[in-house]
Amino acid sequence: MSDLTIINHNDQRVLTTSQLAESFGSESKVINRNFQRNSDRYTHGKHYFALTGEDLKEFKGSRQLDDTLKYTSVLYLWTEKGAWLHAKSLNTDQAWDAYEMLVDEYYNVKEQLQPPQSLELALQAALQHEREIKTIKSDVNYLKGSMRIDSLQQQEIQQVAKKSVVQALGGSESNAYQELSKKVFSAFWREFKQHFKVPRYGDIPKVKFQEAIRFVELWRPNTSLQIKIDHCNSQMSLT
Repeated sequence: MSDLTIINHNDQRVLTTSQLAESFGSESKVINRNFQRNSDRYTHGKHYFALTGEDLKEFKGSRQLDDTLKYTSVLYLWTEKGAWLHAKSLNTDQAWDAYEMLVDEYYNVKEQLQPPQSLELALQAALQHEREIKTIKSDVNYLKGSMRIDSLQQQEIQQVAKKSVVQALGGSESNAYQELSKKVFSAFWREFKQHFKVPRYGDIPKVKFQEAIRFVELWRPNTSLQIKIDHCNSQMSLT
């Protein structure tokens, strides 16, 4: 985050759309699309500033901006609270990690140009700032913990589950596979959902993904089901 060009507007630090997208590992068009889809959640002056006309011309003239902004008619500048909403829209680990770094290393790094009016006021401001940072980090940790596994992780669980169940049945060529595969797969998913207390395997939190893989790898049929599997396979070996 240290290589970000510092931009101040209305006595607070802000970021352009391209800066925000790069920090979050996304693209400007994605940031813009999320903003358009949720525009009712954003408040001008609180979450962003939209510069046009003379304000935009003055802003461009006072800063070295990249060429992609040279011909833009509206320039959006995102505050810390605006960056929070965008991180929430993207809802990726990279976006949340980047947001935490922006809070620590960009938005809340104060310029040491003017001395505080008094030591008491400075202390009050520091304590309030610390409380706000703790609240933000608590919210970020909560949202991270509530994120569900993505489609690729769901696919990996399915693949490992299939391998584990087929192995328990004695292979895809076994008699048990032909006769009991549906029943054993149903038993597996039932136990899986009971263990993680979810209605469907896709509701597993991201933080429990590795635990889910471990569960699948270690899963074995219960005694009653294992007896049925052995019985089917023993019949095959006797024919």
